[in-house]
Amino acid sequence: MNRKSYESPFCTRYASAEMQYLFSPDKKFKTWRKLWIALAKAEKTLGLSITDEQVAELEAHADDINYEVAEKREKEVRHDVMAHIYAYGMQCPKAKGIIHLGATSCYVGDNTDVIIMREGLALLRKKLINVISRLASFADHWKAEPCLAYTHLQPAQLTTVGKRATLWINELLMDLEEIEYREDHLALLGSKGTTGTQASFMALFDGNEEKVKKLDHLIADLLGFDHVVPVSGQTYSRKVDSQVVSALAGIAESASKFSYDLRLLQNFKEIEEPFEKHQVGSSAMPYKRNPMRCERITALSRYLLTDTLNPAFTAATQWFERTLDDSANKRVAVAEAFLAADAILNIYMNVADGLVVYPRVIRRRVMHELPFMATENIMMRAVKKGGDRQQLHEKIREHSLAAAKRVKEDGMGNDLIDRIVADPAFMLKKEEIEHVLTPEHYTGRAPSQVTEFLQGLVQPVLEHSRDLLEEVPQLKV
Repeated sequence: MNRKSYESPFCTRYASAEMQYLFSPDKKFKTWRKLWIALAKAEKTLGLSITDEQVAELEAHADDINYEVAEKREKEVRHDVMAHIYAYGMQCPKAKGIIHLGATSCYVGDNTDVIIMREGLALLRKKLINVISRLASFADHWKAEPCLAYTHLQPAQLTTVGKRATLWINELLMDLEEIEYREDHLALLGSKGTTGTQASFMALFDGNEEKVKKLDHLIADLLGFDHVVPVSGQTYSRKVDSQVVSALAGIAESASKFSYDLRLLQNFKEIEEPFEKHQVGSSAMPYKRNPMRCERITALSRYLLTDTLNPAFTAATQWFERTLDDSANKRVAVAEAFLAADAILNIYMNVADGLVVYPRVIRRRVMHELPFMATENIMMRAVKKGGDRQQLHEKIREHSLAAAKRVKEDGMGNDLIDRIVADPAFMLKKEEIEHVLTPEHYTGRAPSQVTEFLQGLVQPVLEHSRDLLEEVPQLKV
């Protein structure tokens, strides 16, 4: 750690080493060399005067980049691509003359960005699936545990702990679908030239359009892509960056919703995020168990959601075939969007792996509210004994208001059931009403919904991606 200059918290605190490497200079420059090798191979295949010996020389130095030479050269020419072409040529004297043949800077710059984004999406897909897997186990285990459900953050009816977890999972499945779509549909820029017309390659191949078109697809094939962008200026459309970052922001939306829910549940003392043996909740209040991991999810999600504006404005303000006002912005905005999404999923995975449920607290809070929720069932039981439905409805309304006043104004317990038992109009004994007050009778199809959802939608996804499971998140702080 350099304590005398700014370092991104994404690197020092939040993002994984895997994701950081994807956006590292080493990854970028090694990918540039892969692209130059692919270009040389494709041009050789199509008949240009490039030898096997030259290609072999390029391949021999694909990874041992002479950074000192490149850095020194860049100070002189003020151009990173030309500096690295020069450095590569110093290592490959026989191939020096054919490196970057016919290409413009965006051949390496933009194609590298696409390659790295695709790898980044694959890493996020893996982590998404692991979060889903952990939440699925949680949902299945607690699928029948009744708990309060809320509308407007007011107790409404009952749901189950597991059913609520399926709401979190369902949004993550939507994110997974979007991430997979973006990953599958990313297209390589290919070899489009200075303004996208492929004019330089037409000159290289003596006007042979078929060879120029074939060049694009040979390069894509060598780099594992099945298609290239159909038309472009010098760059691929910056709308691609906007679409990808928006997909990452979808993860932030879902994770933020989860983290808010859990922070509220932790306040209710129903469910808590993991809290380690020596963890300190507050510097002033030793007893506290703050939901710091979920608060961090909320914070990083907020950052990622606002970051979507950067590539959106960049895409909207490009002039004609290209301008350079995209470069400084996108190298920060896109990279940090991936680092933020990675950090969010690392924490989400960790929290989902160690959720602590307090069934007795949940039951107590349910039973405190259940008398109000059960009034219709109580009324129907009294009607079956000969009571007048309209009269009973009015009496329950009066008793409910009185009980609520006792709870809210006097700070005392809910005595609604005692009031109903004491009212002869209901003709009910306490045991009969207590039978009505069984929380499991008020959760509807929630347990079945959990089972159906997990078996029908979640398990096929997990089975399809079995080789990606068992990711173990490591939190730095």
